Amino acid sequence: MSYFDKHVFVCCNQRANGEGCCNNLGASELHAYMKEQIKAKGLSGKGKIRVNKAGCLDRCDEGPVLVVYPEETWYTFVDKQDIDEIIDEHMVNGRVVERLKI
Repeated sequence: MSYFDKHVFVCCNQRANGEGCCNNLGASELHAYMKEQIKAKGLSGKGKIRVNKAGCLDRCDEGPVLVVYPEETWYTFVDKQDIDEIIDEHMVNGRVVERLKI
């Protein structure tokens, strides 16, 4: 049995010289928001959900991006409403958010 039911990696990579990257699109702020919401809903901890920052996930053109394991589901997102939808639909109800899936 896995320590976490789901493990979320949010790309927060910052590239030098103004190159495109997830962090330029607000990824770090939305990562922090996702962690707050997961904790507030009682979804964090052993047997539940872990949200981590990740370096480059190599999908910059589709960013910002996150990936949910063990399902290996990739999402793009642009605001808190997208993060809320991913949490409510995927994390809580087990349904992939097709409109954000990449």
